[in-house]
Amino acid sequence: MSLSIHTDNHVRSPYPSDAAAEVSAALTTLLADTFALYLKTKSFHWHMAPTGFGIFQPLLDEQAEQILSITDIIAERIRELGGTTLHSIGHIGRLQRLADNDTDYLTPAEMLTELASDNRQLSSFLRTTRDVCDMHWDFQTAEYFETWIDEADGRTWFLVEAWRAHLRSIPTTAAALQAPTTLPERLTK
Repeated sequence: MSLSIHTDNHVRSPYPSDAAAEVSAALTTLLADTFALYLKTKSFHWHMAPTGFGIFQPLLDEQAEQILSITDIIAERIRELGGTTLHSIGHIGRLQRLADNDTDYLTPAEMLTELASDNRQLSSFLRTTRDVCDMHWDFQTAEYFETWIDEADGRTWFLVEAWRAHLRSIPTTAAALQAPTTLPERLTK
């Protein structure tokens, strides 16, 4: 005798089917971007050279946690609307708009610059998705977005400013700034 359990995974949405489908689709694509940015942020955290740049590892770890924290909210909202959400890494890859980076070596500056750019793009995607929610009068979903947009903008600002602060903290001496710059100048000194 086999045990058979029937479950109905279909959730009825409080919105018209076309509105729920459009909002769910926009949220699912946003969710794919969110996971892509989370993984890239963790990857850069793992690959950041600790010598001299270890100060950025806790920053990236904290930002990755902040990004991951919204994924469950997005996925649950998709299900509340009656949609289906991501099923796999492959599904994420098909939907994500943020580019992956499989480069073997990046400098800390390149990593922070790319993450700042990606967070700026995510902020734009968040605004676009909020607009889809507003267009369909789904204010319950749109309510989440102001905090998420503020967080993405904050991550962008912090990445840029953290790198600038690091550059300002590197000691420079007057002699180094006045060092001969051409080969003949170096040879005659």
